[in-house]
Amino acid sequence: MLEEVEWWLDRRSSSVADRPRHQLAAAKRAGGATVSVVLPALDEEETVGEIVSVIRRELMGVRGAAVPLVDELVVVDSGSTDRTAEVAAAAGARVVHRDEILPRIPALPGKGEVLWRSLLVTGGDIVCFVDADLREFSADFVAGIVGPLLTEPDVHLVKAMYDRPLDGRPGEGGRVTELMARPLLNLHWPRLAGFVQPLGGEYAARRSLLERLPFPVGYGVELGLLVDALHTVGLDALAQVDVGERLHRHQDGRALGRMAAAIYRTAQVRLARGHVGGRSMVRPVLTQFERTGEGFEPRSYAVDVEERPAMNLVPEYAERRAA
Repeated sequence: MLEEVEWWLDRRSSSVADRPRHQLAAAKRAGGATVSVVLPALDEEETVGEIVSVIRRELMGVRGAAVPLVDELVVVDSGSTDRTAEVAAAAGARVVHRDEILPRIPALPGKGEVLWRSLLVTGGDIVCFVDADLREFSADFVAGIVGPLLTEPDVHLVKAMYDRPLDGRPGEGGRVTELMARPLLNLHWPRLAGFVQPLGGEYAARRSLLERLPFPVGYGVELGLLVDALHTVGLDALAQVDVGERLHRHQDGRALGRMAAAIYRTAQVRLARGHVGGRSMVRPVLTQFERTGEGFEPRSYAVDVEERPAMNLVPEYAERRAA
């Protein structure tokens, strides 16, 4: 298994510098693929505008950009209480509220829910997801991960890899990745062990793949899509690209615990699918204890258990694609 991972790393790991933007533009013109960028956003007024502006300026041909790679830029607002929607729209993005998409099905809270619904309001052959809380954003995040999809027809999903500093310390970010996701992958899906940032929110995929995959509604979406993509198209159809450094807002320890529980639950579901007569899932509740002056105060949180079906099974999506 280690030999296969090493072979994959040599074949499918690269740097954004390996594919200059003019080369990507030529490949895009020759192949005719269209690219949609989706920013899922919840209370990100401080950062979403700059991300939108950079993408429009450098990758959409706005104000004379030489290498237009992106055809569509959509911010999906999942219920912000700040000025996220206004800031994104002012910067030039098309803004759609989560609840306006597929209103027949009431929306659930969670990032995966937003990503799933975004397939209904975008049209690109390649869909690129970018988190809306990134600081000092570089267009390399987008150009890097769409690059292999534009230049290599047998690649179907590409994850960004990067350093994630924590409080100025290189390599200290990604705590849930190192403590939960990487052990799970090494133990149960070792062929995915070579992914540097398996939980990273910046990745791109062919629509023809995404529409066939179920989407966990919450924090488990990245692990779920990666595992399901492995089983759907195989390891050689997956790739990763080094885009440098990722700066963003870090969550506190309790929030990371809830994230880890959702990721573990997502892994459980996939392990059960792979074994006939798999055991029932454990209790989907996480209780965290907060120390107070009088002892400990327990707080319980429901763990994300819902998953949305493959989008190509949704009638509204099929109708839209046919039209």
